[in-house]
Amino acid sequence: MRFTVNEEGTRSEVSFERDAVVAGRAVECDLRLANARVSRRHARFERLEDRVWVVDLQAANGTWVNGERVVRRELRVGDEVLLGGVRVSFQGLARPRLGDTQALELGAELEDEGYRTSLPEPRSERVALHSYARLCAQLLAPHDTPALLRAVVDNAVELVHAERGFLLLSPQAGERAEFGSFALKVARSHERLDVPLPHTRLSKGVTEKVYTSGQALLSVDAGRDERLSGMASVEDLRLRSIVCAPIRIEGRVEGVLYVDHRLQEQAFDEADLEALELYASLAALAILSRRRVDALQAKNAELEESRRRIARLNDELGRKVRDRDSELAVARSELARERSRHDYTGIVGLSDAMTQVYSTLDRYMDSDLPVLVSGESGTGKELVARALHRNGPRKERPFVTENCAALPDALLESELFGHAKGAFTGAHKHKRGLLEAADGGTLFLDEIGDMSPEMQKKLLRVLQEGEFRPVGADSVQKVDVRLIAASHRDLAAMVREGSFREDLYYRIHVLHVRLPALRERRDDVPVLAQHLLTRAARDAGKPAPYLGTDVVAALCAYDWPGNVRELENEMRRLVVLAGDEVRPEHLSATVLERRSVRLASDRVQDAQGLMVDGGNDMKSAVADLERRSIEAALLAVGGNKSRAAAELGISRFALQRKLEKYGLAARETDEGNS
Repeated sequence: MRFTVNEEGTRSEVSFERDAVVAGRAVECDLRLANARVSRRHARFERLEDRVWVVDLQAANGTWVNGERVVRRELRVGDEVLLGGVRVSFQGLARPRLGDTQALELGAELEDEGYRTSLPEPRSERVALHSYARLCAQLLAPHDTPALLRAVVDNAVELVHAERGFLLLSPQAGERAEFGSFALKVARSHERLDVPLPHTRLSKGVTEKVYTSGQALLSVDAGRDERLSGMASVEDLRLRSIVCAPIRIEGRVEGVLYVDHRLQEQAFDEADLEALELYASLAALAILSRRRVDALQAKNAELEESRRRIARLNDELGRKVRDRDSELAVARSELARERSRHDYTGIVGLSDAMTQVYSTLDRYMDSDLPVLVSGESGTGKELVARALHRNGPRKERPFVTENCAALPDALLESELFGHAKGAFTGAHKHKRGLLEAADGGTLFLDEIGDMSPEMQKKLLRVLQEGEFRPVGADSVQKVDVRLIAASHRDLAAMVREGSFREDLYYRIHVLHVRLPALRERRDDVPVLAQHLLTRAARDAGKPAPYLGTDVVAALCAYDWPGNVRELENEMRRLVVLAGDEVRPEHLSATVLERRSVRLASDRVQDAQGLMVDGGNDMKSAVADLERRSIEAALLAVGGNKSRAAAELGISRFALQRKLEKYGLAARETDEGNS
């Protein structure tokens, strides 16, 4: 009788010469099955002349033939018998044809012939030599470690005609011994497929026995083997034929190679044991070689990463060395400013005007009163607002910003107050407004002078009552926010013109901070330029170029109508255009042209002044022209005498003499004291 058995995804073919075959989980069964739904003695297959019958032995889950539960039924070729969770297909009575695989027959003295299987033909020296040659080829092939380990197990299964094979190795760095003393690396079937749930498919006791003894183990019937008695895994897994050989690497047992056949007793013999031991030695060489290759590759990768890291550090060090002067200048400016106990990160300035700003902010920090920040566009009003919030009592609460000039009234109202679901077309859900989001924190409204009168009125109610109503909502919400408003416009003039509500103006103008334009603090231009250039270079991942004195002079002479924002854009442009050093030709035409136009305008005004004030006296006219030129040069460079002398084309000593000659030195001292 020949059958095909499909159990837990493993398909095997077995054959029996006897007339009665009992199938079940019991050790004494002829067709021994491991599925938990199979009864100990589930069914019997009987041969009566040329006919085969299946008889149910009162199994708990019954016996089914082609989907029909039966007690006794004749089988035809192709009929499928379901025993619990195992499918057994009847293949007929005919013996296998010449060339089909047969189970090894150990001799007439054996009382039990065992199973006939569909596994490959019993070993021959040619097959063994072929398997050994294949493993040697794997040693030379550029495969990774997982592929090599799979090949080791697949070749072992083929070498001894096993049903399944397992490879267990000692855990390496970062691994854990998840199966006794080993990490289970590979579990493969004779069909060269991975075995599902491999940790539950082999005996931990057998592998530990081979590991501790260092000796290979052969069992022709594990269930009756006294050496394996007491091992629960052998009984639970219904194991029969087992061969397990140690893998020695550099004199130590580093793993085991385990193969088995669950359906056939005496599937292996001493020749298989010897072949598997030799094969395990060859596998050990392959694994050792692969480990060394992996270690070399890891070391090479580590060295390459170290090389790249050193290169990056060298680049960073070079950039830091190149930027040392600028960084020291910025550090000195930070120390020279003495910004009391507050953090003004992002605000750069050393001039008297900025010192006054820092002093004003220090007094406003602990207050919750509204603050109005005025100044031209690009002077850093939002930086001041953030500094007030970051250093104030609300620093742990939200800081919310909105540009009133960027949105029309309808959208601005929705952004500030939020809206209820269905308030207008497109309002598909409730939206939380910025006032609600800033509750307990700070709300910064930039360009508040561009807010319409209607929005001004609604904002005034929030400041007066501390409450607001979302668009389309029926109820009001209480809110506690500190308002910081900013505008580049003259709000007082707008109040006089009637374009800005007077009551709102007095609500937001409780505390006032005026930011000076960049042309009013020319002393800050060199430090600001270096700071912004360094930051732009770092953002671009490039070394910061060097700013020459002629370039710095040109930057200081320019009026910067766009203030710090325009200077920042110019520095970003220079990072792209300049190499190691910024030269005057790298500056934008606007900076150079406006400088020349301004100087020309100054000269025209000087000449006109001479015609009015100097009369026709040539000596007086020349003196007056010289005095005006000195004043203009000092003004252009922010009072720096060395740069003013260079601008005028004279020495600093000559400039000092002329200052004393025209009484400008005394006046400069008086202005400085003032």
